[in-house]
This record gives sequence, structure tokens and C-alpha cells, in this order.
Amino acid sequence: MLLMTTSTIEGKSLETLGMVMGSMVQSKNMFKDIGAGFKNIVGGELRSYTKMMQESRDIAIKRMVEQAEKMGADAIVCIRFSSSGIMQGASEVMVSGTAVKFV
Repeated sequence: MLLMTTSTIEGKSLETLGMVMGSMVQSKNMFKDIGAGFKNIVGGELRSYTKMMQESRDIAIKRMVEQAEKMGADAIVCIRFSSSGIMQGASEVMVSGTAVKFV
């Protein structure tokens, strides 16, 4: 599956199949919060949160690709990410795009 942030793929004619999306809601871990609290005092990257958010993005992408594959897509174009707080201690990563087939 070809994944693109652009709306076109050079050298390809595209048939639009429809919008696809994937999401992942991730809650924080109490132990990560304690470590992050200490890191906030001295500054620097919160590596455990960086890793957690990367894993959330990967899962959201996987879910989006699975949806596109069910539609018979060859690629997903116009991919966009967003994130938001759902509740105290939990956030959502959302990825969406347009499933297309090569013609």
C-alpha cells in the first residue's frame, strides 16, 4: 500500500474510492507519569511518551490501511494526522486519507 501526503501520485491516474481512517486512543501509565514529572523539573524529551505516541500512530495507520485494503485500494493519498485529548490522561491519534485505485 502506497501512502502519500500529496493529492496525486506522479505518473499515475487515480480513481477515488473514498475516505479511510484509523484511530487509537491511548491512556497514560502511572509509572510513565511519575518519570515524566521528574523530567519536567530538569527538562528534556519525554522518551516514554514519544515511544507511546509513535506506537499509537503506527496502530492508527495499520487500521487505516486495513480499511483501504478492504475497499481494493492501491494507495492512500492526502494523509493527515490529528491528535486530541479525550479525557484526563488519555489522548487520541487519528489518521485519515483518501483511498484510491490505479487506473
